[in-house]
Amino acid sequence: MKTCIATALLFIATATSAAGETTAPANSLHNTLPPGHPSIGAAPVDIGDVRVAKASGPNAKTVEEIVTQRTQLKDKPVEVRGKVVKFNTAIMGKNWVHLRDGTGTEAKGNNDLLVTTQDLAKPGDVVTVRGAVRIDKDFGSGYAYAVLIEDATVTPDKPKK
Repeated sequence: MKTCIATALLFIATATSAAGETTAPANSLHNTLPPGHPSIGAAPVDIGDVRVAKASGPNAKTVEEIVTQRTQLKDKPVEVRGKVVKFNTAIMGKNWVHLRDGTGTEAKGNNDLLVTTQDLAKPGDVVTVRGAVRIDKDFGSGYAYAVLIEDATVTPDKPKK
């Protein structure tokens, strides 16, 4: 059964152009997409300098605090405010959000937090995320994360009047 599914996926992922040329799947060694296909897995959007005030409340943390204190925060509820820098919809039944608040550094890898949710947001939105910290999560196929907030609620800030 697994072989049939894998074969079907490979067949679907390989396209033949009108000229009869075969194009390889996007994740193959050729790493090419058919003409006109949107890019896949884009890097976080450049949303400029990120400086977002910390959430308030007993479970409020910054992105840097969640990343660096992940083992102490395992399975505990947190609330974090930040700017959405990347948003991918409906992957494995979840929306995937990358959040930054201006804390941490790229060099230390503690400036970006992954969040999974059913809620919607878009790059550039400032949001408040509430959920439980999960650590050492492996979704398979090379998607493993040291820390994330899983099945969170994501609430966009209300526009200022």
